[in-house]
Amino acid sequence: MKIVFASGNEGKVKEVQAMLVGTGIEMVSLKSYSGVPEIVEDGTSFLANALKKARIIAEFTGETVLADDSGLLVNILNGEPGIYSSRYAGLGATDEENNAKLLTKLKNIPAEKRVASFQCVLVFYRKDGTFESFEGNWQGQIIDERRGDNGFGYDPIFWIPELKMTAAELPADIKNKVSHRGQAVAKFKSSLLMKR
Repeated sequence: MKIVFASGNEGKVKEVQAMLVGTGIEMVSLKSYSGVPEIVEDGTSFLANALKKARIIAEFTGETVLADDSGLLVNILNGEPGIYSSRYAGLGATDEENNAKLLTKLKNIPAEKRVASFQCVLVFYRKDGTFESFEGNWQGQIIDERRGDNGFGYDPIFWIPELKMTAAELPADIKNKVSHRGQAVAKFKSSLLMKR
């Protein structure tokens, strides 16, 4: 089965490709296409944004599409950065700029109050316009010191207490099992296998 992954984020593409090894799914990156339409993520939820990406890319490619929208929610900041996670410090912001803005907002907030979660909504969009969605949620907290070279986004400052590591310190095979995206992809895989 050929599926286009509706993301220009190569970090996400690599993660999802690794999670789908052995399933018989050929995951194609958007980088394989030229003239990909610009998608404005103006939805009010992760599901709305993922669904919009999936629909537009399905119409553009004529293929079955997998789209994800995900982000970091910090409890004490009322869920910020949330759906704005990738552009928290402005459009085109780097991971470092987004991390810096978040850490500035959390200055003087004690560690025990820096509870956060990564959330992921994955949409599997078929050529006939029908779709399914799958969710994952990963609990942790935000630390000041950036640690680890794996991962991307907020991974270096997202601490998982039970593993005593940041998301960026985890080996890829462990992260792909426990992360928000890993959980959502596992649900997607189970759903596909049940239908085969």
